[in-house]
Amino acid sequence: MWQLTRKAIPLAITLFATAIAGAQDLTGADMRSLDGQVQEVKSDVLNIASELNNLEERLLYPSNTQISVFVEIAEDEEFRLDAVQVTINGELATHHIYSFKELEALQKGGVQRIYTGNVPTGDHEIGVTINGKLENGNDFSESDSFSFSKGVQPKALGVTLAQPGFGSDPIQVGDW
Repeated sequence: MWQLTRKAIPLAITLFATAIAGAQDLTGADMRSLDGQVQEVKSDVLNIASELNNLEERLLYPSNTQISVFVEIAEDEEFRLDAVQVTINGELATHHIYSFKELEALQKGGVQRIYTGNVPTGDHEIGVTINGKLENGNDFSESDSFSFSKGVQPKALGVTLAQPGFGSDPIQVGDW
């Protein structure tokens, strides 16, 4: 993996050095050709970086232990979400404080992958705590925990958040 990148970097440096050394003698057509080559090298480097990222994710989060947690706000909810904390089996998995733009995206139907990690197969417990502000300006904090079972396949859990006190549970967790 790293050797692939090590091979690409000297190639790129050699191409750039050759281009700089011969730049004084180049015509307009040669410059366009050289620009095309540079763009091709840039594209190759970006492709290699993408492949490395995919390989890193597969190595860090093997499919038989991978769990991902996604957060969304229930439809037509207008409360201000300030923070979400997620624990798995009593240990802090992640904590996120929301910016205005992130909150706006969630309120428009966006979904955020808040956590990706590893858990062994079997039964587990996820705890979710949310903090925010109601439309009337009052602060609120809600917590709940849910059981889930992790099989051999990757697990995706969806956390749907709603304003507390209006009939439905403010935190709902389900398989995605």
